[in-house]
Amino acid sequence: MIRSGALILVVQDVEETRDGIEALLLADGYRVDTARDEKDAVMRAQRSYPDLILVNLGQVAVEVIAAARRIRARAELSEEVPVVIFCVDGVGEGVEVEIGQKVYVTRPDNFNQLRGLLGRLMHRASPCGLDVRALSRTGARTRFGLPDSTHTR
Repeated sequence: MIRSGALILVVQDVEETRDGIEALLLADGYRVDTARDEKDAVMRAQRSYPDLILVNLGQVAVEVIAAARRIRARAELSEEVPVVIFCVDGVGEGVEVEIGQKVYVTRPDNFNQLRGLLGRLMHRASPCGLDVRALSRTGARTRFGLPDSTHTR
């Protein structure tokens, strides 16, 4: 079951997609705040202190990851607040990867897979079971501008 009252900040630059994600998350019982870009996300995160940030911006993967990290840092949120970057090129469909500092990259096959990842992150009592080795197997770490070594949880 979803932690009651969990707030997800959705950062999405396409209005129709942002509205659709918001509707799905609300139906799952989350509270949702939305932002259209990095600057808007920082302002909203400073006001609402989200439990998780969900980011999908129409930029190159390395830029989206950097923007997501900046949002959390500039909003002065704890590094305990997970950041999920989804629909990122360079990651195979269906892959979920933790790239460090509670930042996750995923390209879900469907909303149920994204829903599962969000549910696991909202319940940090048990390990997420994400395959961090997937980045080094696919060479994605290099595409994301990350060091080539990985650590398994």
